[in-house]
Amino acid sequence: MKLIAHPAFLPSSVRSVEVELTATDGENVLLDFRIEGEGVVIPARRATARVDGLWNSTCLEVFLRVPGSDSYFEFNFSHSGLWAAYAFDGYRTGMRDLGLGVAPHIEVDPQRPLDLSVALNLSDTPDVPMLASISAVIEEQDGTMSYWALAHPLVDKPDFHHADCFVIEIPAARPI
Repeated sequence: MKLIAHPAFLPSSVRSVEVELTATDGENVLLDFRIEGEGVVIPARRATARVDGLWNSTCLEVFLRVPGSDSYFEFNFSHSGLWAAYAFDGYRTGMRDLGLGVAPHIEVDPQRPLDLSVALNLSDTPDVPMLASISAVIEEQDGTMSYWALAHPLVDKPDFHHADCFVIEIPAARPI
């Protein structure tokens, strides 16, 4: 699936961002992100850990929401191996850490250092049909920040939390 750059924040050298979402079993999904371009800021690899504020640099994200509910979940992943997971009570309200029984597994292929694979265990989210939003924040070495998503709401700045971004349906029992 191709992500679309927000028209108010276009990249200078990134040509495309794509993601493939695959079910690996009843509780896990694999997200394979592919970034095409040059000059992308890629944080140095670190020990895997939970960290806030990853969206201030290159960060790949997935949001999940139960249809008809105001609550949703946000997951952030960095090439560094750092990650974050949050639960929200409503649109940008009630943000808190989402406890995960299994930390995301993040891999970068040394042959394609802009690509990122994430194995995400969803057992700490409801096993009901959900809507998903997939997005990316890309920082380039010239300081350009671009914001990519499957869909953008009609606003003058990126807003990955907006209901219009949730465009993929994920059925219950986790098969995608």
